[in-house]
Amino acid sequence: MSGKRLNKSEVLRLVREKDVKFIRLWFSDITGQMKGLTITREELSDALEDGMGFDGSSIKGFARIDESDMVALPDPSTFAILPYRPREKAVAGMLCDILNPDKTPYQGDPRYILKKTLEKAENLGYLFNIGPELEFFIFKDEKGTEVLDEGGYFDITTLDAGNEVRREIILTLEEMGIHVEYCHHEVAPSQHEIDLRYKDALAMADIVMVYRMVVKEIAQKHGFYATFMPKPIFGVNGSGMHVHQSLFKEDRNIFFDKEDENHLSKEAKCYIAGILKHAKEITLVCNQWVNSYKRLVPGYEAPVYICWAHCNRSSLVRVPMYKPGEEKATRIEFRSPDPACNPYLAFASMLSAGLKGMKNNYPLQEPLEKDVYRLTTEEMKEIGVECLPGSLIEAIEIAENSELLRETLGEHVFSNLMMAKKIEWDEYRKRVHDYEIDTYLPVL
Repeated sequence: MSGKRLNKSEVLRLVREKDVKFIRLWFSDITGQMKGLTITREELSDALEDGMGFDGSSIKGFARIDESDMVALPDPSTFAILPYRPREKAVAGMLCDILNPDKTPYQGDPRYILKKTLEKAENLGYLFNIGPELEFFIFKDEKGTEVLDEGGYFDITTLDAGNEVRREIILTLEEMGIHVEYCHHEVAPSQHEIDLRYKDALAMADIVMVYRMVVKEIAQKHGFYATFMPKPIFGVNGSGMHVHQSLFKEDRNIFFDKEDENHLSKEAKCYIAGILKHAKEITLVCNQWVNSYKRLVPGYEAPVYICWAHCNRSSLVRVPMYKPGEEKATRIEFRSPDPACNPYLAFASMLSAGLKGMKNNYPLQEPLEKDVYRLTTEEMKEIGVECLPGSLIEAIEIAENSELLRETLGEHVFSNLMMAKKIEWDEYRKRVHDYEIDTYLPVL
């Protein structure tokens, strides 16, 4: 995943020069979990040309048992050597496109869904750039939530093992060609954030997949456990993935307008309006787990009210203030997604919502530069501020009726995602939780 986009012959040359013995072929299932298979370098040339066949019937959201033959075709531009593996007989990895046996794109491949959506933007002359901020926790082990520090936001004196893990993660990402902008300790104990330099959306979705894997691998190497679970600890901030995004035409950021008082173009305003109008519909993709809705509650940094602003971090969409001479940095920040989403489907859904706002000239409401959490229900109704879904089942019910989401995901992914999420909700609601035992057993 170096800065230079490699082709097939360059990948084969690097494999020889770096003594790479094993190559992992990665791809995403419907929920964004990394899947894959490993081949030896002797199989690489054929794999780059024809792909590697596998049984897709056991991959969530992929094929039925009677149509299970799939082909994983590695994308050489995503090639990276894994620095945390042995240097001799090294290990490398590549993201793959999933194809049908006849080499046509597989409709259930999340990477293909994003590619299709980006193609619509490209046909309009747009390049979609993404810069996400992923937060995560590092715990003592996977069996609980025992923290490694009691640090808070931007603390630098928490001399804990978590900081050393974070340092090694960054060095590893940089060695793999992934550009890290900055990092810091987050609000909650043992919570960290590593922000990535913006890239085009497909490259960034690939990077998010690899980033999450690297974070977990490095933590495990140190004997700890890293998690992107949105809300692992009650009473403290959860982990979000604020997504900065912009549209470029050639080398020009079309979100910037020097004549506008807020330096936002008409296109930018319509794009924001599209995100706000369709925010409820795409929440299922951006916040796809039962646990996601333990984070989307008032009182913490996660936004639940559908509005936008410049300085107000309780708003769903924030527009960072313009700095003279930095027109290319004009962007919007969508703050509700969490880092456990499928980045391919999430980025595709955001772009679809924004483009629809531009196509239909959606009007943009006035910015709300006040703490929305302090508004009463009556005040919110008066100014027309609505809320995101409050639970997974509410998000499912809204998404089921979304033409935008059905069109973006395609029938295969849309129907399989709905089915998977309904099963998850049923499994959750059938269980008796500690809260119920603690609250009701002594009195009922």
